[in-house]
Amino acid sequence: MFVKRLIRFRIFLFFVLACNGLSVIDSPARADGSRVLRTLNTPGHFALIRHALAPGTGDPAGLAIGDCSTQRNLSGRGRQQAIRIGKALRHNGLVGAIVFTSQWCRCRQTANLLKLGPVKDLPVLNSFFQQQEKGKAQTQGLQRWLLARDLSKPVILVTHQVNITELTGVFPDSGEIVVARFDSTGQLKVVGTVAMD
Repeated sequence: MFVKRLIRFRIFLFFVLACNGLSVIDSPARADGSRVLRTLNTPGHFALIRHALAPGTGDPAGLAIGDCSTQRNLSGRGRQQAIRIGKALRHNGLVGAIVFTSQWCRCRQTANLLKLGPVKDLPVLNSFFQQQEKGKAQTQGLQRWLLARDLSKPVILVTHQVNITELTGVFPDSGEIVVARFDSTGQLKVVGTVAMD
């Protein structure tokens, strides 16, 4: 009897999450997607979002910041994904957020489509995919910036897979949200992740 109820509950939960476009990833432990997103309203928490779907890998030769014709951009599906991410965050009470973004067009497009608040460029969020040797120093710079930041209001950082992985150890999908905080010793802790299809 218990097993049948558990199976029915899991099917129900899968259906509810699928209808809302949310799926929860075990990082570090299985948690409810809405609960993870609501923690962003708790002081000290912040979100890292990998830009929404942008076909391809890396960057074309000749990338120029500020010239989207030289870069990968969000696909139509990616734009819809970014809009859904913003809706999910607002639905879970995220208001008055400060949004920082990489200067890459696919990140700026994602950040603007979230419609969460003012969007500000933060170069330390720029991709180092094609300059891996810069990764450690850039990540340390981002960590210092976060530790010095007032996190009493929601902070959203839109960036790239390599940046998120180097900082948190999580390898996010496009559009995936990683919620984190620092503990009393200054160590970064991942609260959970929410993937958006």
